[in-house]
Amino acid sequence: MFDSIRKLLGVGKRPVPARHAAPAGERIYAIGDIHGCLDLFDELIEAIERDDSEAAPATRTTVILLGDLVDRGPDSAAVVARAREWQARRAVRILAGNHEEMFLESFENIEILRHFLKHGGRETLLSYGLAQRTLEDATLEELFDLMPQLVPPQERAFIAGFENAIVAGDYLFVHAGIRPGVPLEEQERKDMLWIREPFLKSEQQHPFMVVHGHTICETADEQPNRIGIDTGAFRSGILTALVIESDRRRYVQAVRDGGIISIHKGESPQ
Repeated sequence: MFDSIRKLLGVGKRPVPARHAAPAGERIYAIGDIHGCLDLFDELIEAIERDDSEAAPATRTTVILLGDLVDRGPDSAAVVARAREWQARRAVRILAGNHEEMFLESFENIEILRHFLKHGGRETLLSYGLAQRTLEDATLEELFDLMPQLVPPQERAFIAGFENAIVAGDYLFVHAGIRPGVPLEEQERKDMLWIREPFLKSEQQHPFMVVHGHTICETADEQPNRIGIDTGAFRSGILTALVIESDRRRYVQAVRDGGIISIHKGESPQ
């Protein structure tokens, strides 16, 4: 696995840049954890399409979804379908989150299914067509047997194809973070999908500026060595996209307030 990650990241020892930059001519939109919030995702997609068309022309525009498309919110199945449709018409790359991992492993391990259901999986199964009454009345064993009927193999294969990490210019995009002090080519998947405090508390400079989700913050959490953009869409009603162009950063957000969704834009405090 390390060889594949090494190849993916293309890493070696490199100096930390004074100011981080995207690849020349490329515009990147990185979107935080969606968690089944289709309404916010739809509005943010439209806002990104407008923003990209109105901004100065770019050689290439890339969208990166930072994982956790599913669970907690009401429309996980529709969010996955929308991401797939968007990917069919522009460059959209999707990272695996810990909730995608739990979801997929629930088809193989009944104890992981138990854990999955306690952390937003109930809403996901309902979004794939499971009846509320069945969810309430079924035993864990019965739900385990129903899972393959709810989510077809091609859907599971699509989700299983989500990436672990993406490097673009001076930025590394992962769902949760990385293990401080460990070379990037030796990072383990479980850390990239699950890590919290060892990464969040570290003041160590990494070879790349790490852009991540996984840990909820009220506003984008910009630190000298990382940027967290999971603004808790399912709870706060705010879905955040970080926009990176050259050595500049800015934000586009879809914000739900009283049933109305508006788009907010702002510059990075960098």
